[in-house]
Amino acid sequence: MRTENLLIELGTEELPPKALKQLGQSFADNFRLALEGAELQFDSVNWFASPRRLALHVTALAESQQDKVTEKRGPAVSAAFDAEGNPTKAALGWARGNGIEVEEAERLVTDKGEWLLYKANVPGQPVATLLENLLNQTVSKLPIPRPMRWGSSATQFIRPVHTLAVLYGAQVLPVKVLGQTSDRVIQGHRFHGQKTFELAHADTYAQALKEQYVIADFEERADAIKHGLEQTAEQLSLKPDYDIALLEEIAALVEWPVVLTASFDSAFLEVPKEALIYTMKDDQKYVPLLHADGSLSNTFLFVTNIESRDETAIISGNEKVIRPRLADAEFFFETDKKTTLESRLDSLSTVLFQKQLGTLKDKSERIAELSGFIGEKIDADSTKARRAGLLSKTDLMTEMVMEFTEVQGVMGKYYALNDGEDSAVAEALYEQYMPRFAGDVLPSSHVSAAVALADKLDTLVGIFGIGQLPKGDKDPFALRRAAIGVLRIISEKGLALDLEDLVAKAVDVYGNKVSNPETQTQVVDFVLGRFVSLFQEEGVTMDVIQAVSARRPTQPADYAARVEAVAQFKQREEAEALAAANKRVANILNKQNVTGELPVDEKLLEDDAEKALYNALQQVKDKVEESAASQQYGSVLSTLATLRNVIDAFFDNVMVMAENDAVRQNRLAILLMLRSMFLKTADISLLAKS
Repeated sequence: MRTENLLIELGTEELPPKALKQLGQSFADNFRLALEGAELQFDSVNWFASPRRLALHVTALAESQQDKVTEKRGPAVSAAFDAEGNPTKAALGWARGNGIEVEEAERLVTDKGEWLLYKANVPGQPVATLLENLLNQTVSKLPIPRPMRWGSSATQFIRPVHTLAVLYGAQVLPVKVLGQTSDRVIQGHRFHGQKTFELAHADTYAQALKEQYVIADFEERADAIKHGLEQTAEQLSLKPDYDIALLEEIAALVEWPVVLTASFDSAFLEVPKEALIYTMKDDQKYVPLLHADGSLSNTFLFVTNIESRDETAIISGNEKVIRPRLADAEFFFETDKKTTLESRLDSLSTVLFQKQLGTLKDKSERIAELSGFIGEKIDADSTKARRAGLLSKTDLMTEMVMEFTEVQGVMGKYYALNDGEDSAVAEALYEQYMPRFAGDVLPSSHVSAAVALADKLDTLVGIFGIGQLPKGDKDPFALRRAAIGVLRIISEKGLALDLEDLVAKAVDVYGNKVSNPETQTQVVDFVLGRFVSLFQEEGVTMDVIQAVSARRPTQPADYAARVEAVAQFKQREEAEALAAANKRVANILNKQNVTGELPVDEKLLEDDAEKALYNALQQVKDKVEESAASQQYGSVLSTLATLRNVIDAFFDNVMVMAENDAVRQNRLAILLMLRSMFLKTADISLLAKS
């Protein structure tokens, strides 16, 4: 069957930059599914996206569906004919529906009976016939939260559509989508080249656009921008400060990227660099440049969509644009410094944290008390922790943070130092929000860790305390992120903190504002539950996590130590046999309802194998308990791994369920002793076979 490559392009007005990449990917994903659903054969679907276009390139698309035979089973033969052999109404109706006579039907014979059968030859439909429906179906599924209308048409899309190109090889396929009829007309660059031009063939799309100053491939355009930024910065002996999100947003704003260099008055460098960087990145999509020591340069980079003969005019224009924004930041900074953070405490009472949980001032006072409590437990300066907790939200009331919300915490640090606060207090104001995202750094000091934990725990306990638990993907208070932050701070910094103690204290600090009686248990379980995703990201298997979770260790550092030990234990040769033995032991004990502690009477030991197991357990008991007490779980499991042979011998030679009740209970006591030793680390009976 003939195949050709297919090109589809929607030519639009400027698309929303933050949504562009997702639109392109979704366009391709949805069309791929539509082709598969229509049973049209193809090799691949690739997408293009730039500010004024969304496009797809489908390789080796079959010109039509394959012909196929469909089988339509009719009534059973016993019901299809009467006693005289004449067709019944059921048979006649079925045949009529299929456009045949009853006599033309075949027979389907199975071990369950015989039925009438019609095999219909269904010719495949050409892609030219199917495409319009497939494309409309694809477009309707694009993630467009707020579609718009244009002109007098009732058509809706994310932005007005001006052209529709649909080429199957060199042939234009007749399609009507979003009010446009297909053609081979393509929009060029808005300022360079031709306003529109005709595309000769589906395979010349990308190159034809480059000749019109458009890099249609999103990733290619982003790579070109990255290369331009890095190369220009290197020539200046500076380092560009950008992340993938900024790079992709810039790539979504231009079709023909040109990197240029500009500068601002060095006097603005007296303002904290974070505020200046935020202004440049967020407001203008500029790329700040840093010196080798991390300090900000007054030179910056920007990406224009025009290849100009006179770059100085473009550079001058951008320098004029950034100056008032930097001047605003400078004014806010100088104004804010005139008022101390402490004097802003009362103003926090005018801002609600949450209607049922009080104001930001209430929250600050709770954080202060909880920070001091945590500080004492981790040998931090609890006085400094309390002070930092009390001032933690005051920078929210500054002009700078009200204007540039992303610099909260950062400005708290600068203003605290300006006020003469202790450096540890100032640093804690900045680090209270850490970790802010996956992979982010943790608070550097114990004082900062105490405040960061207090802030997150206060939010968790408060929201759970009024019964607003996160449901599905809805998490307006970012409780999952807060829980992961709590786990990372405690476990990665090795802090000897128990979630039960911390949450109980946070509940106590809230007092009667907490109305949910299950708050403590729910919060602890919720936080521990975040360990699953954390460890899975590190490659830990689910059975290892479940084995540890079964013991519900509530000290995150202890939990992490157990997971590491069990993951290593699972790699041992003895692991599978010992896991199976533990499962067998657990089943026996559960069936006999044996719990707690049972004493072993040595006088009742009869078989050599049970004596050997008991003696081996006695020999390792102290070492296991000491290792477990010091959280040396690897040592616990290594020690118990030496028991494999005596455990195997016990099950091979000893009948646990002896007829003599005393002997039976004694043997159950030995198994309980064995099980208890393993449970000091995890329930390894839950480990899956390798």
